[in-house]
Amino acid sequence: MTIKSLDPRVTRANIDIEAKIGHQENLDQLQTYEVFAQAKRGTHHMHVGSVHAPNSELALMFGKEQYARRGTCVNLWVAKTSDISATEYADDDIFELTSDKFHRDPESYKVMDRIKAYKERQVK
Repeated sequence: MTIKSLDPRVTRANIDIEAKIGHQENLDQLQTYEVFAQAKRGTHHMHVGSVHAPNSELALMFGKEQYARRGTCVNLWVAKTSDISATEYADDDIFELTSDKFHRDPESYKVMDRIKAYKERQVK
């Protein structure tokens, strides 16, 4: 016996009332992909959202339709959410600079006072 509904779409689906809902098969659920878009050539890709898709090719298509349909976009990346790794906040010591390599950090060059003095001389 099938479900009869006021909604014709439900009636057309021919859903069996006595069908038992059981364990879902493998690959029954779609994978989650993170979508990164590039607005202009030469700029960084920015994370714009997530999509659910069975494979990376469809994830690109879904990402294009969802996040690049109306805005300007020149390139898209998709990556499985499960493949993305992140550091722990407790491991912040791996980002500390060594004392002998401060020349690589632009913050170590103190030139802002010279720039401000130059701008003040230009105003006078």
